[in-house]
Amino acid sequence: MERTLAIIKPDAVVARQVGAILQRIEGAGFTVRAMRLVRLSQVEAEGFYAVHRERPFFGSLTAFMSSGPAVVLALEAPDAIRKWRALMGATDPGKADVGTIRCDFGTSIEHNATHGSDAQDTAAFELGYFFAGGELGEDAER
Repeated sequence: MERTLAIIKPDAVVARQVGAILQRIEGAGFTVRAMRLVRLSQVEAEGFYAVHRERPFFGSLTAFMSSGPAVVLALEAPDAIRKWRALMGATDPGKADVGTIRCDFGTSIEHNATHGSDAQDTAAFELGYFFAGGELGEDAER
């Protein structure tokens, strides 16, 4: 089993798409190990996306991610990182495959409804950013 972080971004929360996205997550066979509604401050968003600090989109991304509530989830499944990224679809909703979350709910590269970890080390950092080990169960070190 593998764990990954998923975020239902502020655009999808405001559009009342959380339930539909959660249905897709559970329908794809993921176990939700932890879930929380958060409202990131600008500083928290900057800390989470620090790896992108030098990118031109950093300011608009962190402003967007701190603009409203988001849902953070710890998902578990075999090959969870790859499986979640496939379910999300391409970052640009216009290039995402039909039936993916970003194709169906995203409206732009930035307002693309969801976030997902891209590798095991990233997932470990991102899960730790939002969830203490106890929230994930006694085997949080997986």
